[in-house]
Amino acid sequence: MFDIDYAKTPVTDFYGINCFTETEMGKYLSDPTIRELKEVQRGQRELTSELADYVASAMKQWALSKGATHFCHWFQPLTGLTAEKHDSFISPTKGGKVLLEFSGKELIKGEGDASSFPNGGLRATFEARGYTAWDTSSPAFLKDVNGVKTLYIPTAFFSYNGEALDKKVPLLRSNQALEKQTLRVLRALGNTKAKRVVINIGPEQEYFLVDKKFYDQRPDLRLSGRTVMGNLAAKGQELNDHYYGTIGDRVTVFMSELNYELWKLGISSKTQHKEAAPNQFEIAVVYDAANLSTDHNQLLMDVLQMVALRHGMVALLHEKPFLGVNGSGKHDNWSLSTEDGTNLLAPGSNVEDNLQFLIFLTSFIKAMDEYAPLIRCGAATAGNDHRLGASEAPPAIISIYLGDQLTSILDTITMEGCCAKSDRQFVKMGMTMLPQLPKDLTDRNRTSPIAFTGNKFEYRMVGSSQSMADPNIYINAAVAHVLEEVALRLEGAQDIALESHAIIREFYQDHKRIVFNGNGYSKEWKEEALSRGLPDFKDTVSALPQLVNEKSIELFEKQKIFTRSEISSRLEINLQTYSKQINIEASIMVEMCRKFVIPSVIRYVGTLADSIAKQEAIGFEVAIQRQTISTVQNALNQAIEGTELLHVCIAKALSYKDEVLKQAQIYRDEVVSQMQNLRSHLDLMETYTDKTFWPFPSYDDLLFRL
Repeated sequence: MFDIDYAKTPVTDFYGINCFTETEMGKYLSDPTIRELKEVQRGQRELTSELADYVASAMKQWALSKGATHFCHWFQPLTGLTAEKHDSFISPTKGGKVLLEFSGKELIKGEGDASSFPNGGLRATFEARGYTAWDTSSPAFLKDVNGVKTLYIPTAFFSYNGEALDKKVPLLRSNQALEKQTLRVLRALGNTKAKRVVINIGPEQEYFLVDKKFYDQRPDLRLSGRTVMGNLAAKGQELNDHYYGTIGDRVTVFMSELNYELWKLGISSKTQHKEAAPNQFEIAVVYDAANLSTDHNQLLMDVLQMVALRHGMVALLHEKPFLGVNGSGKHDNWSLSTEDGTNLLAPGSNVEDNLQFLIFLTSFIKAMDEYAPLIRCGAATAGNDHRLGASEAPPAIISIYLGDQLTSILDTITMEGCCAKSDRQFVKMGMTMLPQLPKDLTDRNRTSPIAFTGNKFEYRMVGSSQSMADPNIYINAAVAHVLEEVALRLEGAQDIALESHAIIREFYQDHKRIVFNGNGYSKEWKEEALSRGLPDFKDTVSALPQLVNEKSIELFEKQKIFTRSEISSRLEINLQTYSKQINIEASIMVEMCRKFVIPSVIRYVGTLADSIAKQEAIGFEVAIQRQTISTVQNALNQAIEGTELLHVCIAKALSYKDEVLKQAQIYRDEVVSQMQNLRSHLDLMETYTDKTFWPFPSYDDLLFRL
């Protein structure tokens, strides 16, 4: 549990105390040294060994003063999780003594076994060498686990030959590519003051909480993160009483400690509330630079799970832990700003006259339309297949919600060839005691995959367990490509204003098919999207191959984000991950049926049959009881047969281990289908089986017992 003194201490007194921020650096480094490091972070100078030694010494002193004994390079391999290798600060000396040392060399570079991480063929098993390299733009931090403190150093991970083996390297490359093209556009528009551009993202993290005692009794939750069987409780989310509801005492205390732990790490958790499904919650943090925000989200998921355990609960990050209620996503709020905080997607008081805003807006529209298949890949996972288009997450068809007012402005520009005027609208409340409120340019649309929300785009498709890196790499790459075209046109234009208007009109006219302000869940939209020619990749297996179509590869290579071999490796890894996830879920389903459900229901049927026989012997009417036992027996027979069929399907899929796409297709088409069929019989049996016989905690236990 957290130190009780924190409850009496202002947040400002302990915020960031476990993060090696510039403030903490100032206690151990001179101002000139800090300035040099900031220049390295901005890409204005190379990191020297002398500077690295200064920073390493300061980090060590800071970490030791906090009670740390070890340090580790913390990186994000292609597992989608984080990885770390710990080393102590000790260095033996003569006489059986030790010194506490940490050099610039140890700070800058570490070495690990690259062959033991997913690499998609980039490394052979015998080619084991991989490196971690200090990411100077993401501050080091201390992780405190029950008083054991370790210095964590965010790093990139790459192979002996320089291939990216993680999610950080391509994210940094994509940030750099987008910053370069954005600055070119700003220069062409006459902005000579902006020196840097920051890609900002703000993730909203959804999760479930369940009592650990029930979690421990569910092999499917423990091994796969979701329930592969389970009948809905009598009450779900149909009353809409959970969303934004009063937070219970147990969860309130948990959230309080979670915030303390995050704030100490310098993670600015801001908003927390109940979500739509029972025992589902959300936490959102303040926007930050894409790389840092991605690191923080990975750390947040880790801390979330750690703190939940302290309170006898388990935090579930799977996209669909429970069938029949909403799953969990992660909204990716994306925007561009200059280093002085000017948001390039924020309209002015007269939006129509704001050429800069409209150029960046229509460039984003064009990028999302041209590279819709790639953007779809940013949300392609086995877990997310359960959510997309299921009235809890956007459909798999990429579209953009702009709102009626902004759409009208763009339509007017397209038709009339100029930026028309319009008066600002107000929300009239109809009550004199409430003031008129300026009306936002857009309403909100929860059915849209990408929604413009006033000064940012909200990419709503990301799964709750995903890293923020991939979705933002693909968005950054697509927008950088379009802005490069804009820069070339503006740089060669004789009249910047005329060319700007031409770009806005052309981009919107050619790509407005992707703009849709209606109900994305409706059948009519799917039909209309098809008529508009919008791609619809309904599942992960059909979406992922779009990573390596020639258009995607050309984009990545031109923007210097991925080489052909690097992106090909990611396709293989992602397909393998999909297959492995489905295999785990299907295998545990077979095991739960064979070892628990089938024997338990057989015992229950036997007990029920004995009871019926005794009642019949003394003249009781047993027609209804016989109907019940017939229903259960039939479902039991179907379950026994279905379990064996599922086992056969798994074996078939495993036989295609050397054909990753074919294997994934079999898991999708045959294994998942058979799991759904088997589940229908299992869930029916649960509704008829005495609870004392049913071997697992029910949805009632899992969702309504906190």
